[in-house]
Amino acid sequence: IISGAIRVRDEMLLAASEALAARVSQENYDKGLIYPPFSNIRQISAHIAANVAAKAYELGLASHLPRPKDLVKYAESCMYSPGYRNYR
Repeated sequence: IISGAIRVRDEMLLAASEALAARVSQENYDKGLIYPPFSNIRQISAHIAANVAAKAYELGLASHLPRPKDLVKYAESCMYSPGYRNYR
């Protein structure tokens, strides 16, 4: 979405899986975890989105031009941030 690509190629799915795998630390592996902790989901999601967008730009599939200089920061700026009022 952040790149404006309207097609998803296998290379983009591979970029997403590589980004997810890169977020798993040795400490996580030592604990027997194959995924990073859910407590870091927003940061992990931004890195995944940035990797997929970078691949879309590389493949010439992106329509949001020019390419942002920092795709991770751009992905973070596009994220929805829920804000709930306290009614009590």
